[in-house]
Amino acid sequence: MSANSRLTIAAHALTWIGLYQRRGNAVATSEQIATSVNTNPVVIRRLLGELRRAGLVESRRGAGAGWMLTRELAAISLLEVYEAIEPGPLFALHPSTPDPECVVGNGIRPAMTAAYERAEGALREELARTTLEDVLRDALRVK
Repeated sequence: MSANSRLTIAAHALTWIGLYQRRGNAVATSEQIATSVNTNPVVIRRLLGELRRAGLVESRRGAGAGWMLTRELAAISLLEVYEAIEPGPLFALHPSTPDPECVVGNGIRPAMTAAYERAEGALREELARTTLEDVLRDALRVK
């Protein structure tokens, strides 16, 4: 099972756009962002489409086309980004109901549900505390 990198890529793209705009540029193209992320511009466009639906970015078409943030980096939390691109629970239970006659099968769902709710709650709290401004500040510290 591999880890999901969508939140990292989305945070990278949004933080890059924010810095680019701060440096006096109106919009960023998906090609420019993709170069920084080292991925295909199509991947960036799809992700930015989801972020647009969540109201975190806007796009401009035609001459001077590109993407821009709708708010400052300090006003966007990682939780907002996460919720925009990962709708749904972090963890899942069995796809089918375990054997209710089995001592473990009977109690595994409520036991795992409680553990998952605690874990997801802790994750959401941390993501809510962290803004894209924090991400940019920390990224710029690395040399």
